[in-house]
Amino acid sequence: MSRYAAAKPYVLPESLDELCGPTVGSVTLPRHIDWGPRYVYDLTDEADFRLMYERVIREAQTRDDLNAYLNAMPLRRMWRDLFLPLPVKTAWETRFPELREPGATTAAA
Repeated sequence: MSRYAAAKPYVLPESLDELCGPTVGSVTLPRHIDWGPRYVYDLTDEADFRLMYERVIREAQTRDDLNAYLNAMPLRRMWRDLFLPLPVKTAWETRFPELREPGATTAAA
């Protein structure tokens, strides 16, 4: 794990139910979340959908960022497939235990 990932403060929502971002169409994230070359995420493409969620979860600066780009239903469905730094994965699973699979560990990513 990088020092950055270990030291970075991560933003979490108050509730998963407040996450009501898009689930269809295309999304271009703002520069403070995705500072690489401009990329349009096609939400009909599962790999793009997961990649966008990983970036938003790792780089969101406010709850408004999370609420604007994440949606609770697909987040719950794809949580175990997301590649996330251990500190952020642990923080989310601590606040929202329902994201953890029964018997799973947080020793992924």
